[in-house]
This record gives sequence, structure tokens and C-alpha cells, in this order.
Amino acid sequence: MKILRRTQFGNPILRETARQLTAAEITSESIQELIIDMRHTLAQKKLGVGLAAPQVGKSLALTVIHVQPTESRPDVLPFEAVLINPIITKYSGQQSDMWEGCISGGSSGTADLFAKTPRNNSIEVTYLDERGKKRHEKFKGLQAQIVQHEVDHLNGILFVDHVTDTRSYTTYAEYMKRVVSQ
Repeated sequence: MKILRRTQFGNPILRETARQLTAAEITSESIQELIIDMRHTLAQKKLGVGLAAPQVGKSLALTVIHVQPTESRPDVLPFEAVLINPIITKYSGQQSDMWEGCISGGSSGTADLFAKTPRNNSIEVTYLDERGKKRHEKFKGLQAQIVQHEVDHLNGILFVDHVTDTRSYTTYAEYMKRVVSQ
């Protein structure tokens, strides 16, 4: 297992549409190793809650999600998933402005920039899991927000592209002080 180096805003790979993986590729040693390394990177570096392959320099339609309770999110339910070739098939529920950041948007080892980002509270997603098995799931709340953010990465879209209230942009320090500590 190794900790992967992440790409940052401005790197052209973050604006590309990631390549879909075939069933044979998904079960290949190289992709299975990439999944393990992406999980390890999220768990060890505690950089965020999701990591898309383009964020580690691979233009592949693959994302790993790893959510655990933290000091700033003590009530969050643990959630882990590997989504390959995900397609959001249905957006529902109310669209709300949710605080969002991105680990590719910072150089300090975490997200340096946050803003309120409109996201649907409920979505349905069809994807392949890490064994290549087709799945269709509904996600709500924080899970839906994270999946939307990660699927955007696979389509060359960054959270800043969705921000409608540019006055909500804030740094990590201000986000922690004004939003998390409240």
C-alpha cells in the first residue's frame, strides 16, 4: 500500500471526462491495487471523504469514498464505497446549498477553499463495484452530496463550477471557525 500524490486545481486531468473501465480491467491487479492505494490514502492522510482517480493522476471512472466520524463530524454514520463507471440516474429531493470543499483545491494537505454548493438531497446511482458487479443504489443527505461531488470529478467538473453564491467562498481556517465550530 502506498499513499498517492493528489492532483490540484489547474491540472488538466481534473477537467477531462474519465475513461470507463471494462470488467476485465476492474478485476485486474493494477486496478485492484489502485483501489487499495486510494483507500489507504484517504484513511491515512485523512484528506477528505472521497477520492476520484483523476485526483491521483488517473483518468479513470473510479472513485473511493471513506467517511468516518471525526471531531468536526461526530454524528456522521460510517460510509465506504467504491463506485466504478457511476451514472446518476435520478436526482430528487430538495436542492440545498451545502458546504463543500475539495482536496484538489488546496496545497496544505486538505481542502483550502470551501463554498456553499447546490446539491440534491437524494439521488439514485447505477455503478459497478470493485468486483465488477452492477449495482443500483439510492443515496441521501451527506452520502448523496459526496457521491455527486465524486461523480462530477469523473466528468471533469469541480465543485467551484456549481457555486452560485460566490460570497460564500471561505478558507479552511474560516470554515472551521465559522461553520464547524457552531
